[in-house]
Amino acid sequence: MNIPRFYRAAIAISALFIGLAQSAQADIVTLAGDTTGGPTFDRPLVNFSNYSPNGTGAVYESIAFTVEDEGEYSITMHGLGFDTFLLLYETAFDPVAPLINGVVANDDLVSLRTSGFAADLVAGEQYFVVVTGFSSDQFGAYSLTISGDGVISAVPEPSTWLMLAFGVTAFACAQRRKSGD
Repeated sequence: MNIPRFYRAAIAISALFIGLAQSAQADIVTLAGDTTGGPTFDRPLVNFSNYSPNGTGAVYESIAFTVEDEGEYSITMHGLGFDTFLLLYETAFDPVAPLINGVVANDDLVSLRTSGFAADLVAGEQYFVVVTGFSSDQFGAYSLTISGDGVISAVPEPSTWLMLAFGVTAFACAQRRKSGD
């Protein structure tokens, strides 16, 4: 067994994990995604007082993030060919109970395809942006931008961590097999 080779691989994998856990180190974070084929929920009204009759079974994607500095942050989304709807939750987002923890929501900031708002955010608090469409037939590719004075840290989805763990395991197995020859 070639130990130095194994340690080099372990160091490279550790550096990869550390890199993923680091903050974005910028005051503007832009993420792209696609809600097509995603999970569904019954979307609330803009004021979180009740469920929208137009939002039953709306496809959504949730992005968790924190901010390092307290202050006003701008969150905007542009949908590619669909009527967008954007929501912000504090502490937790539960698609089964979307009326709870809602902070602010918006439909049609500039046009049908753009939603957004400004919100005063607290440093270290966990927030969730929920990207969805106005109704169940409104979904697709989108671009989401979060900006403000402090460092913004987007938290990867659990599926991203699972894919990374699978890749690291496959890499370690390949290295072990290679060094065993």
